Amino acid sequence: MKHRLPRRALLLGTAAGLVLTGCTADDGASADTVKIGLIVPQTGVYEEVGNDMRAGFELYLETHNNELGGRKVELLVGDEGDGPATSYDVASRFVQQDEVVALTGIASGASYAEISVFAQEQGVPLIGSGGRPTLDPDQLEGLWHTSWISEENGTAIAPYMAENLDGPVYAIGPDYQGGHDQLRGFTENFLEAGGTLANPTGETTWTKFPDTDNFLPYFTEIAQTDAAAIYTFYAGAAAVNFVQQWAQSDAKDIPLYGAFLTEGSALTAQGDAAEGVYTVMNYSADLDNAANREFVSEWTAAGLTGQPSLYAMCSWDAASVLDQAIASIPAGEEVTSEAINAAVAELGEIDSPRGPWRFSDTHAPVQRWYLRQVQLDGQQLSNVVIQELATLGD
Repeated sequence: MKHRLPRRALLLGTAAGLVLTGCTADDGASADTVKIGLIVPQTGVYEEVGNDMRAGFELYLETHNNELGGRKVELLVGDEGDGPATSYDVASRFVQQDEVVALTGIASGASYAEISVFAQEQGVPLIGSGGRPTLDPDQLEGLWHTSWISEENGTAIAPYMAENLDGPVYAIGPDYQGGHDQLRGFTENFLEAGGTLANPTGETTWTKFPDTDNFLPYFTEIAQTDAAAIYTFYAGAAAVNFVQQWAQSDAKDIPLYGAFLTEGSALTAQGDAAEGVYTVMNYSADLDNAANREFVSEWTAAGLTGQPSLYAMCSWDAASVLDQAIASIPAGEEVTSEAINAAVAELGEIDSPRGPWRFSDTHAPVQRWYLRQVQLDGQQLSNVVIQELATLGD
């Protein structure tokens, strides 16, 4: 591990949603300084998700001398907000005015759908570290992902639930692209594995996004079905509301399964309401490998709150991918978007806190997925790995 720098003060820009950190003109920035644009939610329902994504990337820089591949970094951080209406303008500014050589971040599938097209049009690689829909092979040029494809959570857990639950499952989720991808991954594979849905319509129940914060009427309906379990996807503030209201509702005795429900600061906010909730994820802070022990140790040493989340880890890995790619560009040569993209394509196995992974033909990780349950771990509630479910991505 390289020498740790003291945490730098943030330089707040005058443009809406824009924050600069790392090297500035006062730091002696030069042509050898690499500009990276990080776009994450800083407002809206996914603000806490964005905070974790930002923390993961900045922690990697802090523990690597504020360098990627031996080059000083100027990191520009912009607000994704609740979707493309906010995030597209930030991406445009970063690429066309600030001339970043790569974009990273993007929490929601709706934002990704527009920014990925823009990045390709501009020839700027996008190292995504949030949700991503399934893309056709001819749509992948310049698009790389360190997190997950949005259908994979449900795909990983559906056979397990079909085999281990005695009864139908009620499927519910937010009505936007990320929610559709997440729930489709579950319902299609669950039905194929022989499961049935408890929803009266036979299809997923959708809640308006991002406006729904009262889920009690939905739980009243669920309690009137013969559901043996609930499966859902919510994150950030929506996940906090969903879990807390489930624990207070007539459906509280119906086991709750989902993706992202108890991730990061959401679990802290949910408190005892989250105990017993099951989630399917590709990371947990209790994974026993050297890279994760180092990551968790650095997170704690930096004074960051709680345990590192999946969001922080995937953003840390995005920085790691850029670090390795830029390091392969010969000293003295300019770090261009084209050079970064070509270098990422040549990367092999990534040593990650989630365990080793590599890019598949879909430009996303080949990785393990785990079943976790919220349990007391010492004096605090944690997402504890129960078992490995599947390896997806090949």
